[in-house]
Amino acid sequence: MSVRRTIPLALAALTATGLLSACGGSGPDADLAAPRGERDTGVNIGPDQDRIRGKEAPAAAGLLPEAVRERGTLRIGASADASPPLGFYATDDRTRIGSEIDIATLVADTLGLKPRFEEVSWENLFVGLDSSKFDAVLSNVTVTEERKEKYDFATYRLDNIAFEARKGSGWKVKEPADVAGKKISVSSGTNQEKILLDWSEENVRAGREPVDITYFQKDTDYYLALQSGRIDAHLGPSPTAAHHVATAGRSEIVGRLSGAGGGLQGKIAATTKKDSGLVKAYAAAIDHIIQDGSYAEVLRRWGLGSEAVQKSEINPPGLPRTEN
Repeated sequence: MSVRRTIPLALAALTATGLLSACGGSGPDADLAAPRGERDTGVNIGPDQDRIRGKEAPAAAGLLPEAVRERGTLRIGASADASPPLGFYATDDRTRIGSEIDIATLVADTLGLKPRFEEVSWENLFVGLDSSKFDAVLSNVTVTEERKEKYDFATYRLDNIAFEARKGSGWKVKEPADVAGKKISVSSGTNQEKILLDWSEENVRAGREPVDITYFQKDTDYYLALQSGRIDAHLGPSPTAAHHVATAGRSEIVGRLSGAGGGLQGKIAATTKKDSGLVKAYAAAIDHIIQDGSYAEVLRRWGLGSEAVQKSEINPPGLPRTEN
């Protein structure tokens, strides 16, 4: 059980790490305690979030398909995995909090709809879109050329990924040669996996050892493997890695790169079934919250200001297809 404290917001240490630069929605009685075994982040992770909310923007709402507007709800798929600060459970172990939930709520507010979240496994996010169970997925989904064949995207955040290793490793990762022969974990079905597979193949073509790739779907599992020395590093979303580094204090970032690989900046996007008629409304809603400042407030709250976009893009160039 978390210890409840009433203290001023002390963010200096995290500001120095780049994880947090400001905090919103935390009153004097907020639960500021970190999860058990982790350092206090100074951010309210209790169930009473006092979430940043928006107001309907008629111009954006007017772009919605009539059926969605009449229904009055936005059905949003979200990953059930615990990946702070993107999406995770509050101290009551029931309430979902995090940057992705906050941004999805703002989008729904701006469209004049009530957000209806459902947490499912990563692969079932796309099953839900395919079956029209979800109107949108806002869950750290990267734009890829392969995904663009089935889905439409409205971008809302830059996508960066990071190699996380044990503290004091003395190791830096900048290119494929740096991970040759190393045991690296990754989550399956992600763009991180594709990049790691591509790097491994590049090493083999160059006469180097391939990457020894292992798979974990939960951050708690890979973190235990990292601390026990069973893996050399984990490749995952940069925000999650930064959170681990700041809260546990036993690991470090040894390399960062774009989530789209070399030569292209990856983008995270609101995702909808192709030709659902929703993507223009999402882009307009995202542009609106960028302009009114609520978007920046959410990103500052969760330490993601460096991943802000200036404008939502519809179906921009994405992570290239894998060549067979």
